[in-house]
Amino acid sequence: MASLETSLKKLAKPRSHTTRGSPRSPLARSTPMAAGQRSAKVRRMPARRAGLRSPLALALVALGASLALGAAVLAALWAALPEVDWLASRNPGTTALVEQRRAEARRAGRAEPSEPRFVPLERIAPRLAEAVVLSEDAAFFGHAGFDFREIRNAVAESVERRRLGRGASTITQQLAKNLFLGTERTLGRKLEEAVLAMKLERALSKRRILALYLNVAEWGEGVFGAEAAARARFGASAAELSTAQAALLAAMLPAPRRADLAHPAPWLAQRARRILDLLLQHEKIDAAEHRHASAELERILAGPLPPEEAPLEPPPEDDGEVDLAPDGG
Repeated sequence: MASLETSLKKLAKPRSHTTRGSPRSPLARSTPMAAGQRSAKVRRMPARRAGLRSPLALALVALGASLALGAAVLAALWAALPEVDWLASRNPGTTALVEQRRAEARRAGRAEPSEPRFVPLERIAPRLAEAVVLSEDAAFFGHAGFDFREIRNAVAESVERRRLGRGASTITQQLAKNLFLGTERTLGRKLEEAVLAMKLERALSKRRILALYLNVAEWGEGVFGAEAAARARFGASAAELSTAQAALLAAMLPAPRRADLAHPAPWLAQRARRILDLLLQHEKIDAAEHRHASAELERILAGPLPPEEAPLEPPPEDDGEVDLAPDGG
């Protein structure tokens, strides 16, 4: 009997340790509910790791890294490139493009070009300014230095032709290139041009940017600025240019050193006619002025008449006796 009680006591002790509510019970930490929760956590952890490796997550990480790198490059270029604020009130004595052409002239044994002769925008024929804007950068007064629609069109054209097509540089970008960079075409130079364009747009008004561009643009071998171009091409000041002459000067800008007014190439004639049409379409000139300018343009494109075909200038009409005595005599 005593041995039976002893056996029962021994059997009763383990059952006391398996009591569900006992905090010391080793089975309390591995109840079915706790085990299920732990297995759920185990199942969820690989899902989170797989999410980090998904294409969208990787793309977002790459985008963030690219933006950070771009911002760092932009900040470095902004600090390294010249300040432009002084251009708001002063004209540059020379430009990178002028110095480049001087070096080329020295190597070739040619006469070096002189510095641009600056004239205020008020002393440049309005038709020239309008023709240049419409032909080179029609959105000039509406963008902040870049014409993204033109950039998109230029890229699409390059893809279609499977080669680099027309450029999409704005007047601001062209001014940055002429002033500070020259004609070198590399990715690094394009980045510098973009940053300088942002600086110019931030520091200068649109009218000032346009005035600077018209005064430093290249218009032929050794010819820089609208004043020099008008005198070299037509023997007139920039203020005296006619509508047809303004259209021709604007038409030269994509390739000024290949434009020969004595023997105009078809591309030059087509561009000049197109510019006159743009002036009419944008209501810068009326139909009568368009007809008059078109007729003058065709005369210029035809070149000077040979001496035997040149009309004789009639002599001045005789108003009567000519007084040969000096004034006051």
